[in-house]
Amino acid sequence: MTETGFEKAPARDRRRFPGISSRAYEHPADRSALVALRKLSGFDTVFKALSGLLPERSLRLLFLSESVRVGETQFPHLHAMLRDACYILDLEKVPQMYVQQDPNPNAMCIGLDEPIIVVTTGLVELLDEEEMRAVVGHEVGHALSGHAVYRTILLFLTNLAMKVAWIPLGNVAIMTIVTALREWFRKSELSADRAGLLVGQDVQASMRGLMKIAGGNHLHEMNVDAFLAQAEEYESSGDLRDSVLKILNLLPRTHPFTTVRAAELKKWAESRDHQRIMDGHYPRRDEDKDTSVTDSFRQSAAHYADSVRTSKDPLMKLVGDIAGGAGDLGGKLRDKFTGAAGAGAGTPSQDKGGATEQG
Repeated sequence: MTETGFEKAPARDRRRFPGISSRAYEHPADRSALVALRKLSGFDTVFKALSGLLPERSLRLLFLSESVRVGETQFPHLHAMLRDACYILDLEKVPQMYVQQDPNPNAMCIGLDEPIIVVTTGLVELLDEEEMRAVVGHEVGHALSGHAVYRTILLFLTNLAMKVAWIPLGNVAIMTIVTALREWFRKSELSADRAGLLVGQDVQASMRGLMKIAGGNHLHEMNVDAFLAQAEEYESSGDLRDSVLKILNLLPRTHPFTTVRAAELKKWAESRDHQRIMDGHYPRRDEDKDTSVTDSFRQSAAHYADSVRTSKDPLMKLVGDIAGGAGDLGGKLRDKFTGAAGAGAGTPSQDKGGATEQG
């Protein structure tokens, strides 16, 4: 494959998706936000003006001088994976990829004009070939969706927030934007996980990679079913206090929790939407211009409504009950926070000494 074209098919037989639109694999919340931004009048002009403030040129020079650029003579196996991923998702221009010395397993796709993919040595050393293929597909999915632009802005604003933290209220305004961008970016990670599965076409490899990111290179000590059971326990256990703690733990993160990502990806892999894509029925890029913002928001709203309805999280179940017309909000809140739902709200209980405990 040349910089702008393809010379050969992937190393093993994988299904290719000519002209595929990123809408095919994007999470509903991610998709609606992107469609709205792309349709916004003057959006491109604003970002071109903003690009002058962002240190993109500095980042490119930094990676060029301090990292190893992937190519036919440097990390050739990663270069082959990158070409294969671009071939499968029909991304014509292959992004530059760099390997950065860092023991922490990580990867990212950044850039305003052209995306750059960066993977750390910790990640390269941790994953096997098929697991790494899913990660490379994940990053190519970011590039195809245009996520690199927003990730770059998020990095810039996060750094800016640290620099203006001493200014009264200055940090608050920026962190409000950062928090909103993080919420969007967490959804974009779920989209990119799906792209990684479309590239690797091996759900077990995707699961193994996520387990290794969570627990290190001890695959013989881990089990996919047990790992997914952790996600089930995380979602359903505890009371409203735990639900609030989950939100507080998640707010500073750009990525969803790893067990949650694994559960979400497995659910999508078993869905009809995934099967339709594999059968060759998916949205095309040449149809993107006709995408309805209203329809995208409607799909996103339907997804969230379904998530609330089917969620086992105590807070989401309470929200569903309220939306469904359940009464006695005060009693439900009290019971959920105190764990007294099964004992009967406000019912006193006697301890062995005859004292009364209020539930």
